[in-house]
Amino acid sequence: MSRTEHFPGPVSPDAPTAIASPLLTQRWLDLAFVHWAVDPSHVAGLLPAGTVPDVLHGTTYVGLVAFRMDRVGWFRLPGIPYFGAFPETNVRLYSVDADGRRGVVFRSMDAARLLPVVMGRAGFRLPYLWSRMSVRTDGDTVVYTSSRRWPGPRGVGGRIAVRKGERIEEPSELEHFLTARWGMHNAFPGGVAYLPNDHPRWPLYRAELVECREGLIAAAGLPAPQGEPVSVLYSPGVPVRLGRPARSPGAAEI
Repeated sequence: MSRTEHFPGPVSPDAPTAIASPLLTQRWLDLAFVHWAVDPSHVAGLLPAGTVPDVLHGTTYVGLVAFRMDRVGWFRLPGIPYFGAFPETNVRLYSVDADGRRGVVFRSMDAARLLPVVMGRAGFRLPYLWSRMSVRTDGDTVVYTSSRRWPGPRGVGGRIAVRKGERIEEPSELEHFLTARWGMHNAFPGGVAYLPNDHPRWPLYRAELVECREGLIAAAGLPAPQGEPVSVLYSPGVPVRLGRPARSPGAAEI
């Protein structure tokens, strides 16, 4: 068996390891999780070497996740008031590495503050892009808008709106699979790295997608979504701690 064929660990609604000394702290607020099913063979070539698509019953997913980032801070320092608070919208895929760690791979990360974009691109090699963005709440409906500024293509973005429904007391297998992600995979010099996170269990609500005009998924190199999404969820958010990236358990940190 090759290393990329190792079995992934179980999907758990709780972080497998608490991060005692976080590299970054932040809050993720007013999240919309919108997902479409996709054939794993269509996205395998978009993942970093050393990872393969994570699948549930033979299917993987592309996610459009819009939210507000808040109180971003280094180590245990208080969050930065202005530069640490901004809307963000991510296009992400689902991955598993040779050590069985499930994660996400970001294909694009649009954010409304230039400084975090530059730092994310330079320091972590993440696909951050600077966009004009807003998150507005009208009763039970949350509206997310974006229009890309740099590095382009300029104007790519769109508008999505979700209407919050009832609280989910016991998330389904698919809902856990799409949201209980305790790290991300990203390519660094010398190989793929895994950046862990931990946070309380997601408070999840069923949601209705009342509007979806977006070009972010196609701009991220993926086929444009066809048909209705298979899952639409809303969460008011959680506080998050991010650990230091490492290539494998026990390996030297990057």
